[in-house]
Amino acid sequence: MTERPATPKLKNRKAEREERPRVGGPRQIADLMPTIGAAAFRKFGFVQSSIVTRWAEIVGPHYAGISEPESIRFPAGKKAGGTLQLTVMSGHAPMIQHVLPDIIDRVNRFFGYAAVAKVAMKQGMVSAAPPDRRAPPRNLKPIPVELGDSLRDIGDPELRTVLESLAQGLANSSGLPKIG
Repeated sequence: MTERPATPKLKNRKAEREERPRVGGPRQIADLMPTIGAAAFRKFGFVQSSIVTRWAEIVGPHYAGISEPESIRFPAGKKAGGTLQLTVMSGHAPMIQHVLPDIIDRVNRFFGYAAVAKVAMKQGMVSAAPPDRRAPPRNLKPIPVELGDSLRDIGDPELRTVLESLAQGLANSSGLPKIG
């Protein structure tokens, strides 16, 4: 059996594939996680997963310790005026009941529009909030004297603070950073 020569069209396609640069390079898993989590959160009634992860920032650490959001249910075809379902620790429901208008206001301020109109509560166990992340300790070496005098002449205090921290970081490093 004789082999047929490749048609010019196939040769062009192969050459085009080989010459074309790769578009989608490798990506970090952390970049993909919000997309993966978003589908699961949407399935269970959350428009944004950040309301769960940032609940302590929205309502404060005290209320976040005794309550957690479960879902947001919107009326059919709408994305506003929803009902926030909260799980509250046993015995704390009366206290939460008194601050519900404030919680609704804070959640709506977080979303940037009137996403929540009312709150439905149920009693249950609330998982412990993750520990607060603290900033790393400041470097212990003082700012070099020759840099400190020139930085004191800067009028803007915020700019001066940033430049002092930069100078302190450079003083504590073993030289210029390597860019690779």
